[in-house]
Amino acid sequence: MNAGQPIEHPTSAALTPSAFYEAGLLHMQAGRHLEAQLCCRQALATDPNHADSLHLMGLLCLQARQYDHAIEWIARANQQDLNKDYLFSLGTALEQQGLHQEALKAYDHAVQLKPGDVELLASRGTILHRLKRFEEAVTDNLRAHALNPASPYICNNVGAALQLLRRDEDALPWFDKAIALKPDFTMALINKASSLAQLRRLDEAIEVYNQVKAVDPANTEADSYLSLIHLLLGDFESAWTGYKARWKGHLAPQSYPDFHQRLWLGQEDVAGKTILIFADEGIGDTIQLVRYIPMLAARGAKIILVVEEALRPLLSGLEGLTHCVGKSSPLPPFDLHCPITTLPFALGTRLETIPSSASYLPPPQARVETWERRLSERGGASGKRRIGLVWSGNPLHTNDHNRSIPLRVLSPLLSADATFVSLQKEPRPEDKALLHESAIVDLTSEITDFTDTAALVSCLDLVISVDTSVAHLAAALGRPTWILLPYLPDFRWLLDRDDNPWYPTVRLFRESAARDWAEVIAGVRVALDGHSSTPR
Repeated sequence: MNAGQPIEHPTSAALTPSAFYEAGLLHMQAGRHLEAQLCCRQALATDPNHADSLHLMGLLCLQARQYDHAIEWIARANQQDLNKDYLFSLGTALEQQGLHQEALKAYDHAVQLKPGDVELLASRGTILHRLKRFEEAVTDNLRAHALNPASPYICNNVGAALQLLRRDEDALPWFDKAIALKPDFTMALINKASSLAQLRRLDEAIEVYNQVKAVDPANTEADSYLSLIHLLLGDFESAWTGYKARWKGHLAPQSYPDFHQRLWLGQEDVAGKTILIFADEGIGDTIQLVRYIPMLAARGAKIILVVEEALRPLLSGLEGLTHCVGKSSPLPPFDLHCPITTLPFALGTRLETIPSSASYLPPPQARVETWERRLSERGGASGKRRIGLVWSGNPLHTNDHNRSIPLRVLSPLLSADATFVSLQKEPRPEDKALLHESAIVDLTSEITDFTDTAALVSCLDLVISVDTSVAHLAAALGRPTWILLPYLPDFRWLLDRDDNPWYPTVRLFRESAARDWAEVIAGVRVALDGHSSTPR
């Protein structure tokens, strides 16, 4: 059909469901979705079970992002004629609706019907990736690559799955293949830089992030990662420059509210002004950075702190605060706003000027007695050291695969002469059975917020934790805290040292280049034998 030529509707002599379907398909391809839908309805009025028309209705709903309706229409098409195309569309609709297990079933069935379909294998690989079944995702993407070696997207997907298996060395050649096929493929470039960083080939990672900026000057993801590398290396000035540029360019994360008041980045006097500090990152970041609130208040500002509701009771007593508000609550009037993660920049922090107090959170004395009693009732008053344990963080965190540890890996610690106390909220299914079988005291079902966690931590002699909010909490309370870090840690922990300028009571246990958690735990076990408690 020539461009601009009108689409012919079925004549009275050809009013068949197939004719209406063909006309509807042409309308959809031309972007006339209402006309396409009308054709489908005319086809279905003649034959309610016309599979192609049912499928086309599903595709129209899919394009309109009406995923629930798309699933219904396409499922009806599959009931009439189970074929690969319908199953693929059903899997796509289920995937868009967030029903990943159901999408996998649809793709499985489609692959059985057509095992050598590249698009099906790649799509099933994507679903397996989202379900964190990374080994299977690698397998499907390798099969897809064998069928279509010229696809940069499949190459990138192989690398991304290997990356999440902590196989960054193996992932790098796949990112290189993707970039060779598509030199401006920013996702593959960022993935390559990430793997280089995980291997602590930081100069090379910086070079690749700069390559991203050359391809896409507005790419804020590269800016953010470059800033984090500079922070990790202790070069705060370079990091702050990049970070401020992001905010000054109005490139705030989508999760940050669109306030009408002015953004404050340290450039104006705040005396007599009310400034709203918004917790724009994770809970651990908030706990780390509320240390700046008294400093800002000392400049004459009235401060409103907006945080997650679970933190609000604990932080409400923080020195210098006028109001502490939950994120879902109405906000008092204010003049300026500032993301909490920009406070170090706004206040000119350098590595040697980090405000480092042994304890800066309000002590939760009102609840400590309650937790002392609970621990005593569960055998925690035998005179042994009490050691809190946290082995995994938020499973949705983008770096969870590097930060979290299965509980079984901590097993060598449990033979130490101590009472171990779980601080692990919502343990993963694979850890629950071992936790119940162990002698670890688990009172986490009675924790209602971070004030409870702070009170429980205050009853312990030592906290051993992966890099989570609880590690920040224990350190901010001044409790002895041992933090287990991956080979590439978060920026705040810096490199190649076992102490930390942010938290005086922290001791850091780091993975070596072997990236073997068992090696780290063996070092912790030796340290436990030589550890003596600080009085609670």
